[in-house]
Amino acid sequence: MELALPFALIFALLTVCPTTSAHQNPDFAKAIKQHYLPTQEIDVPNSLLTYIVRVEKPDEGGDLYAWYRSLLPSSFESDQNQRRITFLYRNVMNGFAVELTPEEAQALQDKEEVVSVRPERTFPLHTTHTPTFLGLQQGLGLWRNSNFGKGIIIGLLDTGITPDHPSFSDEGMPLPPAKWNGLCEFTGRRTCNNKLIGARNFVKNSNSTLPLDGFGHGTHTASTAAGRFVQGGNVFGNANGTAVGMAPDAHLAMYKVCGRSGCLESAILAGMDTAIEDGVDVLSLSLGGPSFPFFDDPIALGAFSAVQKGIFVSCSAGNSGPDYTSLSNEAPWILTVGASTIDRRILATAKLGNGQVFSGESIFQPHNFNPTLLPLVYAGANGNSSSAICAPGSLENVDVTGKVVLCEVGGLVRSVDKGQEVKNGGGVAMILMNSEIEGYNPLAEIHVLPATQVSYHAGLAIKSYINSTSTPTATILFGGTVIGSLFAPAVTFFSSRGPSSASPGILKPDIIGPGQNILAAWPVSLDNNVPSFNIISGTSMSCPHLAGIAALLKNSHPDWSPAAIKSAIMTSANTVNLGGKSILDQRLLPADVFATGAGHVNPLKANDPGLVYDIQPNDYIPYLCGLNYTDKEVGLILNQNVDCSEVKTIPEAQLNYPSFSIWLGSTPQFYTRTLTNVGATNVTYFSEMDPPVGVGISISPAEITFTEVNQKATYTVGFIPGGDTKNLTFSQGSIRWVSGKYSVSIPVAAVFV
Repeated sequence: MELALPFALIFALLTVCPTTSAHQNPDFAKAIKQHYLPTQEIDVPNSLLTYIVRVEKPDEGGDLYAWYRSLLPSSFESDQNQRRITFLYRNVMNGFAVELTPEEAQALQDKEEVVSVRPERTFPLHTTHTPTFLGLQQGLGLWRNSNFGKGIIIGLLDTGITPDHPSFSDEGMPLPPAKWNGLCEFTGRRTCNNKLIGARNFVKNSNSTLPLDGFGHGTHTASTAAGRFVQGGNVFGNANGTAVGMAPDAHLAMYKVCGRSGCLESAILAGMDTAIEDGVDVLSLSLGGPSFPFFDDPIALGAFSAVQKGIFVSCSAGNSGPDYTSLSNEAPWILTVGASTIDRRILATAKLGNGQVFSGESIFQPHNFNPTLLPLVYAGANGNSSSAICAPGSLENVDVTGKVVLCEVGGLVRSVDKGQEVKNGGGVAMILMNSEIEGYNPLAEIHVLPATQVSYHAGLAIKSYINSTSTPTATILFGGTVIGSLFAPAVTFFSSRGPSSASPGILKPDIIGPGQNILAAWPVSLDNNVPSFNIISGTSMSCPHLAGIAALLKNSHPDWSPAAIKSAIMTSANTVNLGGKSILDQRLLPADVFATGAGHVNPLKANDPGLVYDIQPNDYIPYLCGLNYTDKEVGLILNQNVDCSEVKTIPEAQLNYPSFSIWLGSTPQFYTRTLTNVGATNVTYFSEMDPPVGVGISISPAEITFTEVNQKATYTVGFIPGGDTKNLTFSQGSIRWVSGKYSVSIPVAAVFV
């Protein structure tokens, strides 16, 4: 399977081993104030690994660094080894990151004050038209009501940023809010301003100590969340328009935590710890690892600390779809974002000698290409699997000179490299066919020769045509930018699916948003176009869309909690495409609830949801105790002591979440939900339901009247097994509360056990 990520980042998805280094501490007082040590590279013994050390809560006001050093083995007595403590954490956890030998780690683990010691993990990194696609328009609706996100601070953990890109211009921007406590590590010509108000580097072994983006990923996500209006945004003239992020007047803070070895856990924790201290309002993380218990998941830990401070956290669901149980970032206090297509295509059509045409996409659309029919050949006709995917060197013995070559995606070979192999062999053009996994989701990518990427079924038809004649021919017709596909939004093939492994009783992902073929800012020009933009795909792209939308909602409703904002986004989501039909997946089949969550984000409706399902941080305690975590494990998440024996635990589905994930046997199950009125007063809501197949639903009371704003009301839902479900793994439905213009909907997934 192949995914259009920045070329330099493909290797990051394959990285599993942490790098090791230690760091000097020239100004310890300043470092303690900012809770991390500067990232200056020095040489360390090869036997050292970075360990995450968790400790009992230290005494307030003490010398934190000195206390941590006192816990370390006697081998830390030399001046050189003092620099092995790389990060101190105060907000996301009690502890620090340190370079240790395995023997030193074991000695540290034996200390009474130490809770845990383990090696850090490496996490992978998982636009012009999307504001219009999502209904955001200048002077109207949510943009007007939220003042374009003015005064809100969005923090991103990513690969850094390109500060002088016009998407980060501060023309007309106000000063940062008084609460801002962050720093800017850029100096000289490239520096921060009233738009990019903070930038920090937590990456070890980097070529620069600056938070500069050497990959493109961070610049792209930052501009997606909050890029300013930039006219003429395009790539090779395609997708041309005014490029703008979701919250164009919000402030940005970049925390560089990802480098050539991926995103190291110690840096992620340090970035989140500092962002919380700095005073951000929204956090966006387009990265994540496999499923972990929440007490052992650094992003879940950091996110909980953020939510306790009122910070909204948006995270990518992961790019491991379409497999089930493939999610990252599953904690219920995180908005977990899957990826969808948009209604814009960069059209490149494959035309065959028999008259058949198959629509595909390509960013590179040469105007001087003569669309005359040329000989067509399938690269894998010789039975060689490497040739079939046009891997480097695989076409040396295949006659492709002067021909259009059909190649297959996959093999961890980038599309641009497949095209280069065709070009090296004398091929004139390339048709790249999806595998069955990618289905009908062709990616718009940059190529080195005329090319188009088509669906799997189109590829099968092209193969059949090649086999049907001794003289197959084809050409490519370039159609430029086309807007208006009624099949959008659809769930992308790569978007990770539920159910959640860490907490199956919480439906994940929560929402889907634009994530395929997204145009946004880029560090360098690809075609001598200034300003520079690029089109890439991934849940990395959908996550900042939702972070920016959350910033708008937070500005429009400053009294809403992170859970209320999440609820507004989920209960107002669209469940149909632009054609009014069910949202589809990459197979052109209706996408299920484990792919879509609540549905596709609708920012305008989210601004006025009528009712919300609110959750306060302490509400998670009975839920976490109900997961059968130990007191110690729950305490690690909450950063406080907990005695679950004194807590009235609840099952997962009892958490006041804006969705249901029910694992149903032969016994009825009953749960409650509490609604908070954030809409009109003196209004009555009536319950409606679409029961999942094989499940009966009862709701009591069936109608609720709200007379005041912020008034709360609780209802009970019963899920009753019924009907023949022996051939079903799960089914899905919904529950709605309806009154006039309001329809407050939550999805229901019923898994049969």
